[in-house]
Amino acid sequence: MIKIETFVFNPYQENTYILHDEQQNCIIVDPGMHNPMEEQKIKSFIEAHKLSPISLLNTHCHIDHVLGNRFVFDEWGLKPQFHEGEVPVLVAVQNYAPQMGIRYEVSPIPDTFLTEQDTIQLGKHELQIIFAPGHSPAHLCFYSAAFGFLIGGDVLFRNSIGRTDLPGGDHDTLLNNIATKIYTLPNDTVIYPGHGPTTTVEFERNTNPYIRG
Repeated sequence: MIKIETFVFNPYQENTYILHDEQQNCIIVDPGMHNPMEEQKIKSFIEAHKLSPISLLNTHCHIDHVLGNRFVFDEWGLKPQFHEGEVPVLVAVQNYAPQMGIRYEVSPIPDTFLTEQDTIQLGKHELQIIFAPGHSPAHLCFYSAAFGFLIGGDVLFRNSIGRTDLPGGDHDTLLNNIATKIYTLPNDTVIYPGHGPTTTVEFERNTNPYIRG
């Protein structure tokens, strides 16, 4: 069984997720911690549940999703894993974070990069990688067929979609990926987005004002 814990961090109200299994392995996804209090929340949860962090994943590398990368590396020795196409996005963060008045400790760069052909292991469980650019140039989602959930980042929100006006974004590409890669998942798939509440594939296909299935 994979359990999912949600934390809402930083001025952007970003969802940071911890996925953990029955052997106390855990994966940290999109760590958005931007101050010591938020960092302690993650650390305390991991320690209280006696979890062992084994992977750090970034769906994409916009500032609100990578603010805690350095902390995770310093605490548990994990370098982030993401698609190579996100490297310019990550590098840009260190240039504009100070201009926005946001504390940012520079993230490590991965030793290897993820592609859609890879899978993520959490103990005996597996996550499929879905390549879904449009919000960012090389955005990834992480899907569990066995447990019926998608860690969706900023591709699709409850009755909304990711913005496409940032560098590397493309509106038509995003809509196409939602239609062909997200809406084709089972209706009852629970979507854990980068911001806001969870939703389902069926709910968005039927009600999303930006794209219907």
